[in-house]
Amino acid sequence: MTKKIKLFSNLRADFPSGLVVFLVALPLCLGIALASGAPPLSGIISGIVGGIVIGSLSNSHISVSGPAAGLTAIVLTAISTLGSFELFLLTVFLAGLFQLVLGFVRAGSISNYFPSNVIEGMLAGIGVIIILKEIPYAIGFEGGDVFSAIFNGIKINVQLGAVIITAVSLLILILWDKISFLKNLKLVPGALVAVISGVVLNQIFVQSGSDLAMGGDQLVKLPVPESFLELKNLVVTPDFSGFKNPEVWITAVTITIVASIETLLCIEASDRMDRHKRYTDTDRELKAQGIGNMISSLLGGLPMTSVVVRSSANASAGAESKTSSIIHGMLLLVCVLAIPVVLNMIPLATLAAVLLVVGYKLANPSKLARFWNKGLYQFVPFIATLLAVVLTDLLKGVALGMIISIIFILRGNLKRAYNFRKQEYEEGDVIHIDLAQEVSFLNKAAIKSTLNDLPENSKVIIDASETVYIARDVIDLIEEFATIKAREENIDLTLLGFKTDYQLENAENNNVFVTHNDEETENRKEKQDVY
Repeated sequence: MTKKIKLFSNLRADFPSGLVVFLVALPLCLGIALASGAPPLSGIISGIVGGIVIGSLSNSHISVSGPAAGLTAIVLTAISTLGSFELFLLTVFLAGLFQLVLGFVRAGSISNYFPSNVIEGMLAGIGVIIILKEIPYAIGFEGGDVFSAIFNGIKINVQLGAVIITAVSLLILILWDKISFLKNLKLVPGALVAVISGVVLNQIFVQSGSDLAMGGDQLVKLPVPESFLELKNLVVTPDFSGFKNPEVWITAVTITIVASIETLLCIEASDRMDRHKRYTDTDRELKAQGIGNMISSLLGGLPMTSVVVRSSANASAGAESKTSSIIHGMLLLVCVLAIPVVLNMIPLATLAAVLLVVGYKLANPSKLARFWNKGLYQFVPFIATLLAVVLTDLLKGVALGMIISIIFILRGNLKRAYNFRKQEYEEGDVIHIDLAQEVSFLNKAAIKSTLNDLPENSKVIIDASETVYIARDVIDLIEEFATIKAREENIDLTLLGFKTDYQLENAENNNVFVTHNDEETENRKEKQDVY
């Protein structure tokens, strides 16, 4: 009896939240397919599979899967490079297979090895690409890339009706986030209101015979099946003859890496949003995503990830279990089967407005300031990844960001082999060099440079009390300094804490220089440079 009551209680919370996620997901599924250069139906299919299949297999209670803005750049480039959507579907199938393998080899912790500045740079780069891609739809320009057209001297024909619909949709989306009353209307997402407004506005233009009316290629084009046989024929399947194409495998690996990382990051965020603080099995999540992507590709759908926008909407609406994700997928299925004619009335301009807001949130200028304030070690990998993603492709951008991050980490670790500090005592200046826990041969150059720059007639303490391991090269370097340079330049050198195995002479005690009282100790002026 208790279980039945609990199930009923969850359903009461999960159905409204599933409805909210459906209303958020519908325009996003269509818009992401549009931005990816894929058929609109492919976005809906992936949303359905993400909700029903992945929602059933995953043990995440809050996250919702579907087509992701983070994959639009990959999908857009891949479809163009491979030359056919069917061949692209093969890459999605392979990516799903790879994800399934990753789940079985317990690679769920892979996201922990990607620094946040590189991930943020990747997402910001994707945001810029989305904005650039959507500008032509926002202004009704049918010639493709606006900036290429301007550069090549091609006249830009702006459709005033598209501009008006875009402006109205943007205004609604912005106000929905700014006005608390509207923001609290959980059952009425701003994206849905913007899309409905775009449809109503265009219908007014059409009915009045205005030149502002949009039609043809400026509207969503979902197929409208008259029978089950026609619906069956609409399903596009992968072209399995492309197995020998190396581009297929490269794209599949790229989708696997990006989709898996984005999913695991979203899962981490979703678990934080779960008010019951339940944790998701990330290996099981990778398996679920893999199966979902394989099924999506076989039905003609886009690749999927767990998505932050939908997951946060789900949590905000009060979802209690993954039932809400399954309900959202079922509602998408009913929608595409029952009202495709209504969906085909949606202007691409209003979907462009939704995606412009998504792109802006991904590439928010405040991110630049935030990473700049964190220092060059954080900012340089971030901005390098962002620019490389926009100017080349996503995989190269992430690879560049990772390489720069690794170089910075190595450089930082090499310099942190010791602590170099100079303290002022009554007897004169004392320079302390406190060695780190481990000092490898890679640290030799930095230590050599420091020892070489020590002034004549100075007092120096090299302390290895906290050190577990010192490379032989470094020991030899310190020994040469102690026996030759220190004597030649009258440097008063004291060695502390070196193990007997190192065969270096330690001071008998740590009280090398005498201080008079605690007050003097507190008032010492200390200058410290950390390497």
